[in-house]
Amino acid sequence: MRDLEDPAGAPPPGSADPAGEPVTVPPDELSEDLLRRVIESFVLREGTDYGEQEVCLESKVAAVVRQLQRGEALIIFDPGSESIDIVTVAPGKRRSSRR
Repeated sequence: MRDLEDPAGAPPPGSADPAGEPVTVPPDELSEDLLRRVIESFVLREGTDYGEQEVCLESKVAAVVRQLQRGEALIIFDPGSESIDIVTVAPGKRRSSRR
């Protein structure tokens, strides 16, 4: 995962930015199926390293879900490239999504 420097400077979640700047997408705004597909796409990318031990897909997905819930990762949509990514948040910039 890449580090996200300043998520606080991003436009409000779910808002379209006419300049084409990336926007944060809250996980709860995606259907359960779409969220799972976004996470699976992320964890199945070539080059994702989980160490020497093999980790099953379910464990990888669950780990990313936990990171999203704890505010350690964000879903980012880039309208310019029409792509979606999951990025880690620097520890001092984290926002919890727990209520």
